[in-house]
Amino acid sequence: MDKDLLRIVIIAIGGLVVIGMILWSIFKNKNARRGIHFYDKGNPLENIDDSLILNTDHDNFDIVSLGSALDDESDFAPVSLLEEDDEEEEREQIDNEVDLPKIIQFSIVAAEDEGFIGTDLIEAFNKVGLEYGSMKIFERLDEQRRVDFAVASMVEPGTFPATDLESFSSPGIVFFIQPGELDNPLEIFDEFIQTINILATELDGVKWDHNRQPLSDETIQQFRTSLSGT
Repeated sequence: MDKDLLRIVIIAIGGLVVIGMILWSIFKNKNARRGIHFYDKGNPLENIDDSLILNTDHDNFDIVSLGSALDDESDFAPVSLLEEDDEEEEREQIDNEVDLPKIIQFSIVAAEDEGFIGTDLIEAFNKVGLEYGSMKIFERLDEQRRVDFAVASMVEPGTFPATDLESFSSPGIVFFIQPGELDNPLEIFDEFIQTINILATELDGVKWDHNRQPLSDETIQQFRTSLSGT
């Protein structure tokens, strides 16, 4: 085969490969369903701070701990540079993700001894747009039905019943969000906080931070700073 023709064929194949990679990346980013890995299997509370989980054996709702490259002269240098740019972008994305908190969890604890009644919880969740999911916890979903954040019960195993809500009660609810799984973590975090504030008012509950202390504006701002990278 003529050398010039062979070179043209190889360059064309290389270009198709690059275009294919770009299209695959676009398709993947648009269609991959974001998953929140800390509850997709088994107990929804498995990776939540154990100190926030209450054991149903304690009727008084006491908190119990459960454990807490081609060279520069190559004719294919443009393709190589594109690949290097892609690799550098991927490394930057990984570096950015490393800086994000793996999981943020806040909670609302009932002010009254009887805790939150199931019917009251459902009514309040509906008001803020939380939906009952396949894991039997409530989720905030985006327009593509991907999970932004979720809410579990403080009582093991962390789920809410689908029926007989009148007989269900919980001393508190745990909110959790995984920033590394989100396209716009700061924006969704603000919605996360807004939802907590509304529900605390609706349910007459006390807001706790990740250290089981009253959730303060200072703590919220610290997390916002970490998410914004400033």
